[in-house]
Amino acid sequence: MKPTIQSVKGTREFYPEDMAIRQWLYGKLRQVSELYGYQEYDGPFLEKIELYAAKSGEELVKEQSFVFPDRNNELIALRPELTPSLARMIAQRQGELVFPARWWSFGPFWRYEKPQKGRTREFFQWNIDQVGANSPEADAEMIGICASFLKSTGLTADEVIVYVNDRRLMDEQIAALGIAEDQRKSVSKLIDRRDKLSSSAWDQSILDAGFTSGQLAGLKELLDNKDLWKKSTELTRVFDALEKMGVSEYVRYNPQIVRGLDYYTGVVFEAWDAGAEGRAVLGGGHYDNLVADVGGNPLPGVGFAMGDVMINLLLEKYGKLPGFNLYSAAVLVTVFDEALRDDSMKLAAEIRDAGIRCICYSEPAKLQKQLKYADRLGMPAVLVFGPDEASAGNITIKDLKNRAQKTLPRAKVIHELEQILAQA
Repeated sequence: MKPTIQSVKGTREFYPEDMAIRQWLYGKLRQVSELYGYQEYDGPFLEKIELYAAKSGEELVKEQSFVFPDRNNELIALRPELTPSLARMIAQRQGELVFPARWWSFGPFWRYEKPQKGRTREFFQWNIDQVGANSPEADAEMIGICASFLKSTGLTADEVIVYVNDRRLMDEQIAALGIAEDQRKSVSKLIDRRDKLSSSAWDQSILDAGFTSGQLAGLKELLDNKDLWKKSTELTRVFDALEKMGVSEYVRYNPQIVRGLDYYTGVVFEAWDAGAEGRAVLGGGHYDNLVADVGGNPLPGVGFAMGDVMINLLLEKYGKLPGFNLYSAAVLVTVFDEALRDDSMKLAAEIRDAGIRCICYSEPAKLQKQLKYADRLGMPAVLVFGPDEASAGNITIKDLKNRAQKTLPRAKVIHELEQILAQA
């Protein structure tokens, strides 16, 4: 035998049971998005590289994007994220749209990263944004959508936490330590790495970056202050709104949440696995300049993105993924022999016309083989259509779940199937 050709490193294969989970997840996020009044959209899978170079940061463009020249030698990227495309789409029709615009999407993305648990090079991502609103309550709504989705999957506040911060508050506090504006980007990256290093290693990284011991002490005091949010009018209003929305149990202030992408300018948030060695499952925040940076008039926005890989791992960890029997609502029509093949196909068509999922067996075969096929797929019922049934105008229904059978006039089959499927 020839060796099997391997799939491309970091890509995904969705067998039927995997596809069922993906569709279940899609249904959950669609439900929550629409409950909050958001409209579904999508953007191109291919974009010019300068769209991402504008605001997403050098690392995303140079190290994490799949980039290739087209036939005109123009650099094209497989989309690593959607927010820049959203900004351009908004800018292109800014005069026609009603603001604030509430849009959401779920589709494939690609990043050239080292494949590992929870991270692949090809993934599906939920993106949801509100563009044109500029209030703490709009930011709170986005955090509330995040919490509502997590709650809808069965995850509890003991299993997942949404951490919230505000870059404006952090900038003010960091500036008060005598740290210049051109140093704040490097400080933010160091803050983001605090939980990834030992305490001593992180301290040393601050000093190695050229900051003083006094600034190090000030940063540590700042990052350990869980009540710092009370100094921010914006965050005070955000947490008040979340209380009124009934999702505050999922939300907590965390001064270490700064978000890596360059375009966030205000409130930022991430949802984390609350268990030991937990990881982030989604992140987002407020941005002010993105639409203007791609050619539109200035418009604020707030949004977040969630990849399917990490959220599925989290749901699996806490036993929240549903089990799927892909054929629990389907029935099988047997094919007794060549003479009855056409009649079996017509019977299957009648079943489908009644709105019941139905498979007609592919070819004549021993009855036991056909019954075993249906049983292995988890089908609740089989319709046996042989010469005896054909001559009498009957159908024999085998209830595989209850190991029972009955022979009925053809006109009564649909009703009987509906009864069996209702109990399946």
